[in-house]
Amino acid sequence: MTLTGWLLFLLIVQVIHFLSTWKLYVAGGRQAWEAGIPVYNAVILMKIINRPWWWVILMFIPIVNLIMIPVVWVETIRSFGFNSAKHTFLVLITLGLYIFYISYTQKLEHIADRSRKPRTATGEWTSSILFAIVAATLVHTYFMQPFTIPTSSLEKTLLVGDYLFVSKIHYGARAPMTSVALPMLHDRVPLAGSKSYYSGLEFPYFRIPGFQKIKHNDIVVFSWPVDEYVDIGPPPSGYMYKPIDKKSNYVKRCVALPGDSMEIKNGYVHINGIKNDLPDRAKLMFYMAVTSKEPLDNTFMARFDIQEAMRFYKVDKTIWDDKRVQDYLNEPGRSYLHESSRDSVTVEITGHIGANDIRKLKMEPLYNKLNVNITEEQAQWIRELPATESVEIFSFPKGGDDLFPNNPYYQWEMNNYGPIYIPKAGTTVVINTESIPFYKRIIEIYEGSEYGIENEITQSGTQVLLNGEPITEYTFIQDYYWMMGDNRNNSQDARVWGYVPFNHVVGKPVFVWMSLDKNKSWLSKIRWDRMFTTVGGSGEPVSYFKYFLMVLGGWFLFSFIRKKKKKKA
Repeated sequence: MTLTGWLLFLLIVQVIHFLSTWKLYVAGGRQAWEAGIPVYNAVILMKIINRPWWWVILMFIPIVNLIMIPVVWVETIRSFGFNSAKHTFLVLITLGLYIFYISYTQKLEHIADRSRKPRTATGEWTSSILFAIVAATLVHTYFMQPFTIPTSSLEKTLLVGDYLFVSKIHYGARAPMTSVALPMLHDRVPLAGSKSYYSGLEFPYFRIPGFQKIKHNDIVVFSWPVDEYVDIGPPPSGYMYKPIDKKSNYVKRCVALPGDSMEIKNGYVHINGIKNDLPDRAKLMFYMAVTSKEPLDNTFMARFDIQEAMRFYKVDKTIWDDKRVQDYLNEPGRSYLHESSRDSVTVEITGHIGANDIRKLKMEPLYNKLNVNITEEQAQWIRELPATESVEIFSFPKGGDDLFPNNPYYQWEMNNYGPIYIPKAGTTVVINTESIPFYKRIIEIYEGSEYGIENEITQSGTQVLLNGEPITEYTFIQDYYWMMGDNRNNSQDARVWGYVPFNHVVGKPVFVWMSLDKNKSWLSKIRWDRMFTTVGGSGEPVSYFKYFLMVLGGWFLFSFIRKKKKKKA
């Protein structure tokens, strides 16, 4: 909704409020005109219903107001003696319009000294639950949000199964843009799977100023710009999946800032021609092809703590030519064709394949060859083994539509990518047929439809057109960032879907409060050394869990002693 639309909507709400409540204001000892002045009328209403003034603030906070406004409706009619469950139900089911009926048809007797305490245990429980939800929603939306690490893209720094607290205040809390949504739920209702929000009524983008700017190598949580549920491909032009604040949350490392020129050489990021210097906790990982004179078995993987590996199998050509076998081996996440000769095909298995399938398909394991996902330090240890023949970074195919800017003109690959410019607010760039693949989505979506602007980029020969008019340059409205995973060859990041606009930034991970290893069971699942550790900082992470337990124990002891003293008194 546009700003004009919101102003018109608020004017209609104020007119409805005045017409439905001015008699209540008069019955409450106030003047009728006081019901017609925005904000002031809410402050006066709090006095009439004997509720604290700061409720007015809660009524204007998005999402929280969805709870507070119905509460105020109920409190208003109860301040005039309408306390029954029937009255409560009617005022809620009519979205407050039942107050019209009460104002114009019932005798109004204001209860000036009405107690703030609920009359029944049920009412007390309801009140406590509602305000607990309000408090949790405020913290979740504007201060701190829990987040879980689902993938290994930042392996060694953040592990799969880490539970984080993400600070909203570092970079500035982004106010909700969806005006109607269930509190503390993201985009889906658990179990039901249905949407947890209504996208037909959206607030304009607004961010509370933060106290810190995003820096090189910061780990950042952000709303995934393209937001596809299935495997990532070239983002469809002109199509926005969800409101910004309801897009899926991702966590990556910010390797390039607005105004930077970024290039990846052999897997290492270079900023403005200088190799990026990562924090000591960051450990880059690459897929490396290892060949050895000895079998590379599970013992080898355990010795070097290798978590991700792909083994090679040789398949007889006559077996491979059976389409059913190809369909089986080429299932998503399982394998892809590596190399082919006249008599056999070498298949690299990326998923699980059982011993029975190996026998049935007559697959011959190549035990001396393995693709492993490891750090450079691990690679050096393997190189020093007497049986090792080679350890080399895996070569990816160049070009195609799989990498941003999704244009075959740019023959780049995952480990050798760019150079690419990172847009900065207020900076003007040249627009032509070579540059428009980088900026088309920015102009159409990030600074177009997401801002309520209908932009369309087309081409006529060598001429680029914006909404049918020739365009030769463009000035950016907001800043953009380049987000990548440390797990370089097992991370779907900016190399695939491009820039992250600042309005998509959610916050900064600051604290790991729990960490679970899914491959273990019971108490052994808990990574005790990672509990209550900071995400940032240098050196090995230090757990503050024991100090938390000491403070918690001290608090319980203090409370116990205080209660005993009260009983004696």
